[in-house]
Amino acid sequence: MSSLDEKLLVASGDVTRLERPLREVGDVFPRRVSADPETVERGLAQLVLTLVELLRQLMERQALRRMDELKAEFGLRDEDLNLDLGPLGRLM
Repeated sequence: MSSLDEKLLVASGDVTRLERPLREVGDVFPRRVSADPETVERGLAQLVLTLVELLRQLMERQALRRMDELKAEFGLRDEDLNLDLGPLGRLM
């Protein structure tokens, strides 16, 4: 018998030792979750909006970082970006 076969045989015994604790956990938690549709809908909306906000913040940070890189490359300052739009006034 190879050492791999011996490890597999030992591992199969490990599974039976874990069977009882796993069965006890299964008794504690129900097989089905009873959830109010409004609560589920609200929780899902909260999750989606949280992810959208996270992506927005990440994209904003990346855009600011890239702007800083471009300003440095072209030798521009923040004041240089405040363009005069004529009758509309200054951009920023």
